[in-house]
Amino acid sequence: MNPNDYSQNQSLLDAVCRRGVLVATSVRYWRGCKRLNPEDLGLNPTHISDRLIQLGHKRLIPRDALAAFSLIESRAHATVESSSFPFLGGIGRFVPNPRLGELTDRLDQLRDEFREATLDFVAGYAPLRDTAMAEWREAAYHLNGSAERLIHTIEQSFPPAGDIAKRFAFETRLFQIAAPDSIRLEVVSGIDQLEVAEDRRRVADDASRRLQADLDGFIRESVASLREETARLASDVLATIDGSENGVHQRTLNRLGTFIDSFRSLNFAGDQQLEQTLERFRRELLQRSAEDYRNDSGAMASLTSGLTRLRETAVQLARGDARDVVARFGQMGTRKLAAVS
Repeated sequence: MNPNDYSQNQSLLDAVCRRGVLVATSVRYWRGCKRLNPEDLGLNPTHISDRLIQLGHKRLIPRDALAAFSLIESRAHATVESSSFPFLGGIGRFVPNPRLGELTDRLDQLRDEFREATLDFVAGYAPLRDTAMAEWREAAYHLNGSAERLIHTIEQSFPPAGDIAKRFAFETRLFQIAAPDSIRLEVVSGIDQLEVAEDRRRVADDASRRLQADLDGFIRESVASLREETARLASDVLATIDGSENGVHQRTLNRLGTFIDSFRSLNFAGDQQLEQTLERFRRELLQRSAEDYRNDSGAMASLTSGLTRLRETAVQLARGDARDVVARFGQMGTRKLAAVS
């Protein structure tokens, strides 16, 4: 392996490790569905064309019986996504350190809600199952003689009451990103040892190149996503102002201030140019109230002009390759390596 390649890979990796962790959140619950086959309805599968008829998944219980879990699941995923970046093809979500405490607190709250919803569901599962089976029996009588087979299939699809709680879980795991320091050789002898050593060196070189490309791409994509989000926000605010008869609302200005705070906590890669642009925008244009802007046409013109410049700057930066950001980011890891060498 080229020593320079290793140093560059390690510096990027160390910088990433210092700036955040990976999070993986799993929300699992019984979906209350059963995939029906032609035989379940007393039909001959050889007489059924997949091109024309697809039975698919059918609900065993009403949708609203599981609505609380669906809502918690969507909120959990939205919470994680708003505080993180997809890491290396989606193996996890990278959470910058400043967002970690807020994220885990919110996930803890959602896990408590999930636990309460699970207790309620388990407590009411038996009567819910009985009610659903009564509805299925009524519906099955219209199937011209195949009702018994269908009812048996549906009954077998409900988990036993004693096992239903095992189908529910809300888990969050945090991982520190790391790479092996070296690839160890197995204890072998003679020519085999040389062949194994060569094979492992080749694997290490290949892994080094992929790691470099993956980390480089991850940082660039993360920077680009924040820049694109900034451009979208500026466009949205301009459209909101343009479509409002009363000019700008205070909640719109608050939205801008909240976004700038959020940007700072997510800007783990150190996009100094955009962060400085946003801070200057806050300093120059977010010190006034919405009422002040509505009463001062000149100030209002400055606000819209500033939003236009912010959008143009963000778009221009998003179209760049973020090479300078990656280079500075890698130097964070280099400084750490130098300090411990």
